[in-house]
Amino acid sequence: MTTPAAPEIAELEEQERRLTFQRFTHDDAWALGTLLVGLAREREAPVAVDIRRGGQQLFHAALPGSTPDNDAWIDRKRRVVERYGCSSLLVGSRFRAKGTTFEDSSRLDPDTYAAHGGAFPITVTGAGVIGTVVVSGLPQVEDHKMVVEALEKFLAE
Repeated sequence: MTTPAAPEIAELEEQERRLTFQRFTHDDAWALGTLLVGLAREREAPVAVDIRRGGQQLFHAALPGSTPDNDAWIDRKRRVVERYGCSSLLVGSRFRAKGTTFEDSSRLDPDTYAAHGGAFPITVTGAGVIGTVVVSGLPQVEDHKMVVEALEKFLAE
């Protein structure tokens, strides 16, 4: 099985424009997190899931096969979204498009920040980015795609 290629920058930007909320409550975090856990269980994916609004963790789950390293990756990817206001995969892709890497050119500590796929901004219309939803445990593009799939399903309801 081959790892899927990362989406193009334009597609990643379009995902962020499209996948926005009118509001985001504690109950929304629970429902979105539960949806992500359901997707992961169906696929027997060894992931951890984290949802935050502002500085508060509203949802966290670690599925079988995940490890404490996944929590460390969640924190590093989440910090990228908080700093740049867009998905961790988009940030990394923008650096690669310039012929460099996030690690080489961001001037940020790679033990604190990781521009690898799986962290996505929770954007509320009229308020901007208010939180993050993160998956860690799969190859980065698959982490990202799982988050996008869950957001698409959640927002379609």
